[in-house]
Amino acid sequence: ELGWISKVHVNRPAVVRHAERIKKWRTVKGHWQAAWLLKAVTCIDLTTLSGDDTPSNVHRLCFKAKHPIREDLLKALDMHDKGITVGAVCVYPTRVIDAVNALKAAGCNIPVASVAAGFPSGQTPLETKLAEIKLAVQYGAREIDIVISRSLVLTGQWEGLYEEIRRCREACGEAHMKTILATGELGSLANVYKASMIAMMAGSDFIKTSTGKEVENATFPVGIVMMRAIREFYWQTGNKVGFKPAGGIRTAKEAITWLMLVKEELGVEWLTPELFRLGASSLLEDIEKQIFYHVTGSYALKHDLAMA
Repeated sequence: ELGWISKVHVNRPAVVRHAERIKKWRTVKGHWQAAWLLKAVTCIDLTTLSGDDTPSNVHRLCFKAKHPIREDLLKALDMHDKGITVGAVCVYPTRVIDAVNALKAAGCNIPVASVAAGFPSGQTPLETKLAEIKLAVQYGAREIDIVISRSLVLTGQWEGLYEEIRRCREACGEAHMKTILATGELGSLANVYKASMIAMMAGSDFIKTSTGKEVENATFPVGIVMMRAIREFYWQTGNKVGFKPAGGIRTAKEAITWLMLVKEELGVEWLTPELFRLGASSLLEDIEKQIFYHVTGSYALKHDLAMA
């Protein structure tokens, strides 16, 4: 439906002003803060996307995914029996089998997500992208994070972008597909809105801000625009599409602010792992430190949270 996006206009100054107000929102304290942080943990895609990834560090990541917060801290909060785990483990396709085996050995059902489709640049032929997606699914990935070809957005080839994403969705089969827009490289907030709409029309289960490898990753102005697109799409079609900010989210305070923004823009029903994820590799460490402080009243030393 190109009519949806042909006359899109985004009031950038208003979006930026709203984003600045968000940064000044008062955060929650005490038990409320601990509760919001545990909610954030359940929505994290715990990620390792490094060139030096090995089976051993993926196994370690999977152990942390199952035990994201130290057991005694959860007991102090009376949350030790509530099944607190992260939302997913995200790795490169070649490490999917390692992650699947590690999680199976640990006896948990956390899904494995794999980046694919020429991650992070998207500068590979469509046939190669589709083959990579199919391999990742074959290896056991239940979620696929694809990345779009930015050139299709920058040159206004919306039908070409739709077709690329549609074919990727087809290749995913039963796996959930998150479409990474790489918003820092799309040129304008209007392009972010249009790319969000096209991705949802083509069957994306989630739209995601960034690969984490761009100069600019998840920002509040981009988040606002993407969530408004999700809301519009829901109003028009009745289909709920998930949202995933990724890249540069490192502190517990930032995580809570993103949760609050999702609640404000999309509603409480989006605050579940099925419709909201945080892409992060170091965020969990800060969340565990904040929970440690809430429980003990003192700051954690290195040896207190060794697995973080």
